[in-house]
Order: sequence, then C-alpha cells, then structure tokens
Amino acid sequence: MGLLQRPPRTPEEIEASRPLAIPPEEVARMDEKEWYERAFRGDAAQLTVRSIAMGTVLGFFLAFTNVYVGLKAGWALGVALTACIVSFTAWTTLLKLGLARSPMTILETNCMQSVAASAGYGTAVITSTAVPAMLMLTTTDADPRGHNLPFYVVAPWVFLVAVLGVSMAVPMKRSLVNRERLPFPEGTAAAVLLQSLYTEAAEALAKGRALLVAALVGVSVPLLKDLHVRHGHGLLPGQSRVFDFLPERVVRVLDEHTHAFVDRTTRASDWGMVLDHGVVLVGAGAIVGLRATVGMVAGAMIVAYGLGPMALAAGWTNPSGVLVAAAKLPSSAWRDIGVWLGAPILVAYGLVTFALQFRGFGRSFRSLGAGAGANDDPRVSAVEVPMRWFVLGTTVAGAAIVVVAHVAFGIPVHYGALAIFLCFFLALVMARATGETGLTPGGPMGKVMQLTYGVLLPQSAVANLMTASMTAGSGLACADLLLDLKSGYLLGAHPRRQFVAQFLGIFTGTAATCIGYYALVPDATVLAGTPDHPAAFPAPAAQQWRVVADLFRLGIDNLHPMARWAMAVGLLVGTVLAVLEWALPRQRRWIPSATGIGLGVLLPFHIPVSFFLGALAAWVFQRTSPRQGGRFVVPIASGLIAGESIVGVLVQLLNNRLLR
Repeated sequence: MGLLQRPPRTPEEIEASRPLAIPPEEVARMDEKEWYERAFRGDAAQLTVRSIAMGTVLGFFLAFTNVYVGLKAGWALGVALTACIVSFTAWTTLLKLGLARSPMTILETNCMQSVAASAGYGTAVITSTAVPAMLMLTTTDADPRGHNLPFYVVAPWVFLVAVLGVSMAVPMKRSLVNRERLPFPEGTAAAVLLQSLYTEAAEALAKGRALLVAALVGVSVPLLKDLHVRHGHGLLPGQSRVFDFLPERVVRVLDEHTHAFVDRTTRASDWGMVLDHGVVLVGAGAIVGLRATVGMVAGAMIVAYGLGPMALAAGWTNPSGVLVAAAKLPSSAWRDIGVWLGAPILVAYGLVTFALQFRGFGRSFRSLGAGAGANDDPRVSAVEVPMRWFVLGTTVAGAAIVVVAHVAFGIPVHYGALAIFLCFFLALVMARATGETGLTPGGPMGKVMQLTYGVLLPQSAVANLMTASMTAGSGLACADLLLDLKSGYLLGAHPRRQFVAQFLGIFTGTAATCIGYYALVPDATVLAGTPDHPAAFPAPAAQQWRVVADLFRLGIDNLHPMARWAMAVGLLVGTVLAVLEWALPRQRRWIPSATGIGLGVLLPFHIPVSFFLGALAAWVFQRTSPRQGGRFVVPIASGLIAGESIVGVLVQLLNNRLLR
C-alpha cells in the first residue's frame, strides 16, 4: 500500500479516524509493543493531498516569521502550534462554508504540522546566521553595501543541509522517542494541543479567533510604517524618541579629523534609545518571558551608559584600524563595541553549559549504540523509517554538500567530508538536548564547528562560517523532525508517512526562506545601519558568527585593546553564569540570563525594549487573569508575530522592486 492516502469520505471512515481515546500523557508511558497494540492507528488517513497542501501553504508563509525574527533578534520560534491552530480554524471555516467535504482528521493535521514545521522552522537558521555573516565580511569603508551570496548558491545549500538533517534523524528516532521516551516538550505540547482541538472545538475556535485578531493587528503595522507610499517613507514613523526626556549627557570623544579630545552633548536617541512601533518583537517577548528580556534591557543599558561612552573616550577603531567617527559611534555602539562583549558571553555560556551536560553527551552515544536488537517487535519495525533511507539521504546529501562546499566556497574536499562526519555526532547531541529540555543548542554546536575549523583553516572565514552552518542547519532539521515524530508517536501516527511530510516541507521552506532573506537583506546596510537610518535587521546571531570568524582571520593582536578587554570580560561573565545555573538549578530564575544580557549588548536598544514590553504585558495578563492568560497568550503572540513578519516580507519586496 502506498504512503499517500485519500481523505476519509464515509461516516465509517470518519469515525475510524477520530482521535485516540487514550490521552497523550498515557501513550507517553507505553513501550513499543504496547504502543503498537493500543495506540498505533494503522492506515487511518494522515498523509493526504489536502494535509500536504495546507502544510505547504502555511509553512511557506510561516517561514517568513523565522527569517524576519531571526534577522531582527537572533531568535528561532517554533511554528508547529501556530500551524495547528490556524489549520484547524481554517478547515472548520471551510466546512461551514461548504467548501470542504469532510473534516480534516487529527492525524492529517499532525502531518500538516510536520510539513509546516519543516518549512517554517527547519530551514531558516542558515539565512539568519552564516549567509548574513558572509555578507558582512564583504563590506569595507569604501563599499558598505557588500555583496550577497547568489541565490543559486544559497538555495541548494539550505536544501541539502536540511535533507542531511532529516536523514540523520532516522537512526535516532527509535532510540530517543520509542525506547527512552524522552519528553521532547514542544512535540508533546503539539500532541496535547491537537488532542484538545479535536475534543474541545469551542475552545479551539476561541483560540483561533484570538490569533486571527492579533494577526490583523500585526498585518496593519508594516502597511502603515514600512510601505513606501510617501516619498520613500511610510504613512506613520517607524520609531519615536520617547526616551529623550532623560537628561542629556556630555561625553569625551576623540575627533576623527583633529585627533583631539572634545566634549560632546548627547541625547538618549543619539545612542539608539528609541521606541519601535512594531509588534512582532512584542509578541516574541511574550513567548520568551521576563527573565531573558530583563537581561536584554540590562545589556542594552550597559552599552548606552557604559561601553559606548568608554569606546568614544578610548578612540575606538574597527578591526582594520580605522578610527570610527565620533558622530557615528553612539547609534552604532551595539555593533562596533557591543558585539565584542555580547558574542563572547553567548559563546562561553553555550559551550560551558554544553560541557557541564557531559552525562547527556555520553547517553547520546550509548543510546545510538543500542541499535536494533533481537527483542525488537517486527510489527513496529515494519512501520518505522527504514535505515536504507538514512543511508541514501546522508550519502546523496552529504556528497552534494561536499561538492557545493568545494566549488562555491573553496573548502577542500577532505575537510568537507570531515565536516559531514562531525555533523552527525553534533546533531545527535542536539537531538538529545532537545528531547530532554526542549532547547536545541544550535548556536553552541555551530561554535564547536567554528572553533574546529578555526584551527584547521585559520585564515578561511568562509570555511569557518559555512561548516558551522552545516552543523547548525542539519542539527536543527534533525531535532525538528524528532519533535514532530514525538507528536505523531503520542497520537498513533505512521512514522514513515510523517517522515515523508517532513521531507516535503524542505522544498517549501527552502524557497520561502531564500525569498524572505533576499527581500529583507538586499545589502549590508540593513544589517549595520547608516548614519541616517538605524539597522533594520541587526542579525545578532550572524554578528556572533562573524566575530568568531574575524577572530581567527585577523588574529586577536589586531583588535582594539578595548575589544580584547571586552572579550575577556564576556568570556568570564558567560562562564560564571553557566556555572551558577548548573550549581544552583533551583535558584535559576533569580540568576541573570546570560542569553538575555548577551543579546541585549549586541542589539540596537529598541529591540530589547520591545521584547521586554511584550514579556511584561504577558506577565501582567497571566497574573491578573491566570486562566485567560494561559489560554490566550500564545495565540495572541503568535498572531502578532505571523501578521507583521509575513506582511513585512511582502512589503519589503514591494519597496525593493516596485516602489524604489
């Protein structure tokens, strides 16, 4: 029997496709044999043309959200829950209008969210890290716009890395999901949400309406402030100088012409302290929470009131030794000096946290070594993804990646093959971390690869960045597939059909993420800003990757003394905070967030403020009305994010192509 199915049509088929009577929490405790006998739904409709089509459409547009938010704030947001709510609400509406013949089953919606999640989440990391970092490395004082990698290089790279990642998940699934039954929190949440959507229809529609209303608010924002309908400007300003009520400050600066120190009066807005009028980051902050966003604001204040004035007084020079104009530095302090403190905080925190989880590292390889045994149930083996798919996928995708890496980036073939080998083991570590905690350490694993190739090919920033993108991209795609397979496992889905759904999403995700990236980032000025316009998309994750690549390419001795000092402090802060979280897990919420502080230091001030306002609003909502807050914070936040980011990409396409 083929993998592709037709939707249920008769009352008997619809009844056979109803949700399990067993809750996901109970299924999670079953071993393989019991799961096959009590939970597996056999050939119940799931991989249908309509589920693939719905997932493709939603995934295409939801991919824009992670490109947009990733370039704005360096964060990757899961889209599975949003896709489930939107799909259920949309299909229910189509049924009421008589445009659909039968309800979409719970397993069809589960397959739909696999397609959407693969497209909207599993392919976005490379276009918010390595690709913009490569663009920044091509900029000079004479050519601040730089040169983007061509579409015909980026698209195959994104696609092949994602295929490599989903192929690598095949031998991990049975160990991590079936046997060890790791929680995979987001996958479990998706299963619980789907079960509730199909058993509590009224509640599902209420959440869908909340998401829709929030999305309409988000849609209006870029149309009003970003669409160039008035001499290159929107109808409304994008930012306001609400913080200029703060006292003016006199700072000592080194004049770039006379090389003499002079006093200069600055306002808050000179340091980028403005209020952004967008809502996408407000929505993201509502999901991220107060602890991290308070740290982000603290980091931004450190730049505005500490590092920035100190850099001006020290006569800050860029890595090429050129004195940064005093008139330019205040608003770009986050990029010129903040990145040398923020990136080391994030790198040290990620790597030390990873090192302290050495037990999980060992369990990863022991579980993989367990393999298939004599006690395996052949009935389960017959529905699992076969190992030959792993062999075929990794061989074809890996060989193609090595070829592209050599032709497009000049990476020697043997070093490209070594990177593929290392990617598998790092992806295994990322998969286990995702299964145990819900957090995928793509950044730290990318840094491991950067450090490795910084030693092997110290003068090649290209090799440094692109091999790291292989690790982060394949590991994220691998972990994302396992999240979706966990959701399907709890609902009794057919693993092979869900794998096919995930694979199909890669095509859509590749197209959407590349279109979104080139629409938002036509050149490097949108990443770095200009004296007249702040950075629209500061790409903090790419800034981190660029710093590591620059460090190996230029050598630490060529950096400004203050940059070296900031790096040392950042490494110390990140290490101390990681150790404190490990040693005092019960007090973690009171320990400053290293991720928040690190991001806040290397982001323009208005981004941490927007994150904090969203987190504060969500906290107040949940404190004043716990039940309503628990029901509606995620749908409202998801609607704001999806509305502004999707239309924001479309607006930039119009601005760049038609309204220039």
